[in-house]
Parts: sequence; C-alpha cells; structure tokens
Amino acid sequence: MNIQRLLDLAKRKIGENKKFLQSLTKKDASKVDDAFHQTHDEVFEELDCLTCANCCKTTSPIFYQIDIERVAKSVRMKPGEFVEKYLRIDEDRDYVLKSSPCPFLSAGNLCSVYEDRPKACREYPHTNRKKMVQIMDLTQKNSLICPAVFEIVERLKKLEL
Repeated sequence: MNIQRLLDLAKRKIGENKKFLQSLTKKDASKVDDAFHQTHDEVFEELDCLTCANCCKTTSPIFYQIDIERVAKSVRMKPGEFVEKYLRIDEDRDYVLKSSPCPFLSAGNLCSVYEDRPKACREYPHTNRKKMVQIMDLTQKNSLICPAVFEIVERLKKLEL
C-alpha cells in the first residue's frame, strides 16, 4: 500500500466518508462491529505500521495517570518529572504530548517504550473495538491520520451493511 497516496485520498474523500460512517450509526451495531473487525484484520495483515507511524508523527495519545506512571518508570523518571518534560494539559483537560513527533519514536519507526506505551497507543486506531457505531466521528478523524483506517472505510463501503 502506498501510504502517502492513501492519506491524500482520505483528504479528498472526507465528505463522502463522513457521510458513510454516520450512516453506519443507524445500522445493527453487532453487524457493524463484525464488519469492522474482519476488515481490520484483513487490512492489518497487508499493512505494516512500521512503514508509516503517521499516528506517532502527527498526534498525541491521552496519558492517564497509570500511563504516566508506567512510561515514567520505563524511562527511569519520576512521574512529576515525566509530566514536566513531555506532557501538557490540552483543551479537554487531558495530558498529551507537548510536541510531535512522539519523543519515543525512534529509528525505523520503532517505539522505545512499546511494552509500556499508553493505553491509547495500545488501542489505536480503534477499529477493532466493540460498539464501533459509538465512535464514527473518531473513526472519520483517524481515517485522515492512519492509512489503514482509510483503507478499512473504503472496503466497508463496498459491503452490504
């Protein structure tokens, strides 16, 4: 998959995909989940996140207290020092990274704190979770960041849901 091509296409199809994803909120939630999960598995068999890492390069996960403590320990810092060095409070009053790309993204798009990464990173791009119909806005937003999400949406549009 050509990652940049998919990201460019996602921008061009923003209106179409937003409308499609919103239409899924009126469908049977379990069928939507099944379709998302199957398509998620198919796409991630074809796409290697290490060839992209756009999520790590452009966005920040939310850091909950347990994430702060775990990652701080991983990098041998006290939680307060970790917060001061790496995090800020955003408009939603959540802790997020001060800057992009993620300071823990290393050569080859590897995560230097992978085993201890935040919950939000572990769950990204959220296309294999339950009750997908509840996060269509997030899915649409993620389709502009993650080429795999865009590809999942494109494949879902071809299915009879």
